[in-house]
Amino acid sequence: MNSEQRWKRKRSYRAYSRAQYLSVRSVILCSCFLVFLLFLSTDRLPIRTVSFKPVLGVSTLSLLSRNSVSVQDSINRGLFHFWPLRVDERVLFPDHVLLMVSNRIQRTDALDCVYYKVLNASASDDVRVQVRPLVSTDEYDEFRWIARCPLPPTNYSATVDLRRRGDAVVVAEKHGWSLRDNRTVHSWERMAYAAVLDGNTTVVFVKGLNLRPHRVSDHRFFRCQFGLGNLEKDEGFALVTEAVAAAQEVVRCLLPRSIRKNPEKAHGIRVTIVKANNRVQGDHNAMNSVVRIRNHRSLGQRRNRRMYRDYVPIPSVARIHNPRVRRTYEQKSNQRTYEQKSNQKKYELCACTMLWNQASSLREWITYHAWLGVERWFIYDNNSDDGIQEAIEELNLQDYNVSRHNWPWIKTQEAGFSHCALRARNECRWVGFFDVDEFFYFPRDHRHGLSGQNSLRTLVANFSSSETIAEIRTSCHSFGPSGLSSHPLQGVTVGYTCRLQSPERHKSIVRPDLLNTTLLNVVHHFRLREGYRYLNLPESAAIINHYKYQVWETFQAKFFRRVATYVVDWQENQNTGSKDRAPGLGTEAIEPPNWRLKFCEVWDTGLRDLVLANFADPATGSLPWERPHL
Repeated sequence: MNSEQRWKRKRSYRAYSRAQYLSVRSVILCSCFLVFLLFLSTDRLPIRTVSFKPVLGVSTLSLLSRNSVSVQDSINRGLFHFWPLRVDERVLFPDHVLLMVSNRIQRTDALDCVYYKVLNASASDDVRVQVRPLVSTDEYDEFRWIARCPLPPTNYSATVDLRRRGDAVVVAEKHGWSLRDNRTVHSWERMAYAAVLDGNTTVVFVKGLNLRPHRVSDHRFFRCQFGLGNLEKDEGFALVTEAVAAAQEVVRCLLPRSIRKNPEKAHGIRVTIVKANNRVQGDHNAMNSVVRIRNHRSLGQRRNRRMYRDYVPIPSVARIHNPRVRRTYEQKSNQRTYEQKSNQKKYELCACTMLWNQASSLREWITYHAWLGVERWFIYDNNSDDGIQEAIEELNLQDYNVSRHNWPWIKTQEAGFSHCALRARNECRWVGFFDVDEFFYFPRDHRHGLSGQNSLRTLVANFSSSETIAEIRTSCHSFGPSGLSSHPLQGVTVGYTCRLQSPERHKSIVRPDLLNTTLLNVVHHFRLREGYRYLNLPESAAIINHYKYQVWETFQAKFFRRVATYVVDWQENQNTGSKDRAPGLGTEAIEPPNWRLKFCEVWDTGLRDLVLANFADPATGSLPWERPHL
């Protein structure tokens, strides 16, 4: 081997060695960095944040952006599935404890709820532990998953933990569990629970404000507080802005000025409501000074401490959601996405509903109304456990455009509809708000021999260019059991054919871009922007068949809980004469005599005949939503 060959070989060897060294070094550095991030993300650090009140400048706002938590979110959502589950929030409901978890929870995970009982307060290790199976889990938003646990056993704390089945139960007190990130249990009676970005404002949904129903409230008594950390304990960064509208459970506030030019930065920021207490509600000058107090170093002074007590933040689990930023993992798992591109035409007609355990009713409701022209569906699921996700996936496989939004907040239908109106506005010209037991019907078209296909979409499209009409109202006819004792196999539209004489209530289809800034609604209709009005459709043109009083087996589920905020539950002995209740029915789920014959004054087979003529299979007579007999 000559000297030139040896020199080339030596040079090649050195280059290879150097590249190999750099490659190994890079792997080691990256691994160390990931382990360091993982260490920071755990809740077992002995180091804790100290409460402080900095003077905020524009530069601090980068800390509030979603980028500041994106790395941790990525880790928690599956890169380290083996890491212990981290419970960020706990909410105590009347019948369960809701846990908000920053880890991504797989459907195949077998999880347990862990409860603690301190036997001796002076001994840190004198603790009793109980483990119970988890009720259910679900994805909530881009940041968190939720888990539902049974109520704690008697004398056990509601500070519930979560573990994967088979993992050892670590008694947290032995390791200083009181120092962990967040052991707070929020009461559902008073809490900010959701927030949506809307232009230069954010809309916050709050329980416990006790504002008058169906009325616009004085927004000057409220502020929104934005930031990272435990806002109600005044830990971390915070900015406060003015409210510009308030009604029922909804408060709208301006975004902080520094991020108003780039609203995407608000996505994921925690927000809550600051409300003046009764002692100072008449002092608007004092209320205006709260912004200076919340962001000033002199908060510790006696005068400011006294004033701050008058403006205590409401506990919050709400993080701002941007409707334009969608990362719906369940839809991606189905290899389907219904994101609207900026240049894509809006759907002419969409529908939104809130339900609990009505998965079996979805197929008939969606199939029929898709035939009438509904193109997009928003299903707000209020804690169902009857396989609704599977039902929706099956519908989407048949090209129905349905998305499910997990809405775990009980008795908040009005707020949920306001939330849906914001969510649908970028996609839809018109949105109908009606229940899965309500079906539109066009008597005049049927009498004239018209098929009725796309008739609902055609109706609303006629008013899309109107300069005055922003809501279309349709009256409802309430149907009874119609002599049946069991659920009709061919569905409600065919099985129930006897109703009350006079219509009850109405439901609405609205232009979501023309609603009042308060988003005030009473379930049946919304408050509109000034200068716009609603249109009442005559009964001869359109009606809604409301299959309200079904067979007792189905109807008695209403006794569990009503979804509307201001409608009394059936078990409560209040407003017994209201149209929201069944006349003559008591407060217990006991079938009255002759239930199957009640609420029957007029036999009405119009919609049944329409359905059988247009949906029944010519050979077998079966309908698309019928399940095969086993």
